[in-house]
Amino acid sequence: MFNTLRADFQIIFERDPAARNWWEVMFCYPGLQALLMHRLSHWLWCLGIPFIPRFMSHIGRFFTGIEIHPGATIGEGVFIDHGMGVVIGETAIIGNYCLIYQGVTLGGTGKESGKRHPTLGENVVVGAGAKVLGNLNIGQNVRIGAGSVVLRDVPADCTVVGIPGRVVYRAGAKVDPLDHGHLPDSEAKVIRHLLDRIEALEAQVQNPQIQPEGTIPPGDIYTDKVLVAANVPSNRTGNNANHCVRDRAIEEFLNGSGI
Repeated sequence: MFNTLRADFQIIFERDPAARNWWEVMFCYPGLQALLMHRLSHWLWCLGIPFIPRFMSHIGRFFTGIEIHPGATIGEGVFIDHGMGVVIGETAIIGNYCLIYQGVTLGGTGKESGKRHPTLGENVVVGAGAKVLGNLNIGQNVRIGAGSVVLRDVPADCTVVGIPGRVVYRAGAKVDPLDHGHLPDSEAKVIRHLLDRIEALEAQVQNPQIQPEGTIPPGDIYTDKVLVAANVPSNRTGNNANHCVRDRAIEEFLNGSGI
């Protein structure tokens, strides 16, 4: 328990440049205060003591604005930054060294019993206002963009943005927990591809006798990797190949990019 409390304290200095001394951290960081109260209430909850753990959780919510059910399991080194409006459900499990911003909800989706809240792996970053709902498994080193709504499992080492949440980046490298502000805009990328397609079609309609460069000849069929046509080599390059890549990007977006 002492090692866990020390990790909760030290991680604030590592991840918050505004933390200047231990007095500020102890008395002015509601995320730390909520965690300290939760660890005590969780210990009482595990002993089967009625009422008192829930009442302690309610007191912690009143003073910090952070609601953590005493049944939730939280690893060491977890940092709830600012924390106002954070809600963590009864069966939620949070791995070591996760970073959670204000307005995050780790909640359920109904009145089902048993495990009904998310499980977060280690080093997960959940951006401000994000909602992770249901009995989901969020892999290690995942970044969830601000305002996202995650409704399905997310593999490790991914970045998730949007409503509903979509995987927009996969990598094997450990993420920088403070770099959550630089996330790709998958919606803008797909809209740009669709606008390019519309412009090409408009150019072809305006002059049907001349096929604009980069349009798709009749009979061409796009697959996941190559352009297959009776009279077009599969290894062709150029604008048609770019269309193939763009079609795949649009398809991945509509299919949830793997989630």
